[in-house]
Amino acid sequence: MRPTLYPLAALLLGAVPLAQAQTSPSIDRTDMPIIGDTLRLSQAAPVLPASAPPLTRRGANQTWNYAALTPTAQRVERYANINTTATTLQFAFGPLGGVNRATLVSPQQLPAVGAGLPITDPVEFYNLSNADFRSVGFGATVSGFGLPVTYQSQALQDVIYRFPLSFSSAPDSSNSFFETPAIIASTGYLSQRRKRVNRVDAWGTLTTPFGTFQTVRVVTRLEDHDSLAVGGTPGQGLTLPVRREYKWLAKTIHVPVLTISTAVTAGQEVITSIEYRDIYRRIQLPTAAAAGKAAAPLTAWPTAAAAGEAVRLQLPTAAEVAVTDLAGRVLGRFQQPQGASTLTLNPAWQGTLLLRVRQVDGATAVGKVVRY
Repeated sequence: MRPTLYPLAALLLGAVPLAQAQTSPSIDRTDMPIIGDTLRLSQAAPVLPASAPPLTRRGANQTWNYAALTPTAQRVERYANINTTATTLQFAFGPLGGVNRATLVSPQQLPAVGAGLPITDPVEFYNLSNADFRSVGFGATVSGFGLPVTYQSQALQDVIYRFPLSFSSAPDSSNSFFETPAIIASTGYLSQRRKRVNRVDAWGTLTTPFGTFQTVRVVTRLEDHDSLAVGGTPGQGLTLPVRREYKWLAKTIHVPVLTISTAVTAGQEVITSIEYRDIYRRIQLPTAAAAGKAAAPLTAWPTAAAAGEAVRLQLPTAAEVAVTDLAGRVLGRFQQPQGASTLTLNPAWQGTLLLRVRQVDGATAVGKVVRY
């Protein structure tokens, strides 16, 4: 009778991959970034191809095909040992850092770093444990000195993921708060309050230009309030539009296979960025003629109005309009048709706003609108 067991065993073993393929992946610490990671990420235009599935597709055993995404730029995300940072940062985030102890560090932009704070070489410190993956603080060089920026307490650190993470995971949330130390308050001050809510809403097979993967999708809702002061001027508080990140996670990839970010503006969810894990690709840049071409002067009126009043544009061709503040932060993106069109801005966007228009032929224009 023994020989008859082998075909049965082979049949059962052969069924294992199929059974696993029908189960939501379970993401844990082994699927997060590690020291030495050099991960290439491609950015695509913030418009889904016509063949791409909608973001509303959710549930068990889904199929998402985003193979038609075309990269427009690439960046590299690196993770290193904290010993590669300045001595003061190693002291703040090393073994003596207590609740701020980090396991790895990555070059990152501090929020609003382009707004005039006198810093260079910004990095973010992370702690990876069996329980979660969280940000424990930031660091930067200020006048040659490594300056640490920690969260107000361990309870107010930014918890990016809690483990294990699978389709059966319950939604979770965290609140975080950090601010720059008083030592540089006279030159620059930045604080951020954040509420992060993670909800797993789907799992299934995802295809991108990088390949096909079994994934679990996490939808992250981010509510941020930033305060900024430069050169002793009074701080400016700004509640940013609600953002969502649709992230597809897979085993052993260490970063999301695909991230689609959106902003909620005027009650509508607008895609602001698309980024996916990738290999090196040669990006086809716009021709010199297109890159240097200026669009027809942007007509936008009223140029000064109450926050709730709509902006009307006159566009010679279809275009993408990005709304930014003076710090360069993108508040929202809109796909506008040719001709006269109405752009309804979030009433929370007050002050001087820049409308950056990019036409389909690569020509660009910038207009200014003051909301009060």
